Amino acid sequence: MTDFILLILSLFIVVKSAQFAVRYSSRIGRSFQITEYIIGFLVVAVISILPEAFISIISALKGVPEFGLSVLFGSNVADLALVFAIVVLASRHKGLRVQSSVLKESSFFLYLLALPIALGLNGYYSRLDGFILVSAGIFFYLRLLRNDHKFLAGNRGLRPPQNFSNFVFLLISLGVMLFGAYLTVRFGNSLARVIAINPAFIGLLFVGLSTTMPELFFSLRASRVRHDELALGDILGTVISDAVIVVGVMALIHPFDFNPRIVYVTGIFMLLAGLILFRFMKTGRLITKREGVALLAFYLIFIIVEYIFNH
Repeated sequence: MTDFILLILSLFIVVKSAQFAVRYSSRIGRSFQITEYIIGFLVVAVISILPEAFISIISALKGVPEFGLSVLFGSNVADLALVFAIVVLASRHKGLRVQSSVLKESSFFLYLLALPIALGLNGYYSRLDGFILVSAGIFFYLRLLRNDHKFLAGNRGLRPPQNFSNFVFLLISLGVMLFGAYLTVRFGNSLARVIAINPAFIGLLFVGLSTTMPELFFSLRASRVRHDELALGDILGTVISDAVIVVGVMALIHPFDFNPRIVYVTGIFMLLAGLILFRFMKTGRLITKREGVALLAFYLIFIIVEYIFNH
């Protein structure tokens, strides 16, 4: 019971510090006059991945990489299905509008989701695999920035004094988040030993779900004021970063073995969630309430299947 309470407190530290980090990074991004989609996809999303990134890298260094990999893949399924479902169903409008800029990158997005699955079929990520994954993620973000003319044109409205304070608060938030991530790995694995359950399931369900809170809260606020591009960019950017960059960094730091079931079950569900989501996006460039319910049902099926495989 003590381990469970300490795990919840650790996750609370991670989530709250991530919310503050998202707030200050978003302010910094707006001061550079970057478009909303890029703020969501690059600036806010990069900050949003830090909870699961810290947790995953620490778990790899502590010799439990399966815990971190389950957190990454599990949080991606939650983002693509559960978070999108909640944002759509909570919208005050007919659904979530989808801009052409999102659909234009849909095929590349799905290729990137499939990449860690293809490289991990043998249950091992080497440093070469890590290099390929990180390179693919960097290429994707550079491609986004190249297409964002406002970013390339430079900035005339930057306010350095205000940005300095935002940077300071951002760094403080990141430091607290790192501390919370360390505690999460420690107490998550301790809880798994006490209740005799696979640590990967703890990572996938409790930790993976909790680390989606920053993008959920940010996207809910964005969609309610009709900034749908911010909501879409944040969630999709987080998923890409988790799937390729964070997994790649883990492999570069310390190549690791893992149970291939994580790829064959959780990874496949991640790819299916992406396929279904983009299919919904292309139907009238709007994710409707009915489609939101379908995404919610998909996530519930995912949890049931994972429980069966991990029980």
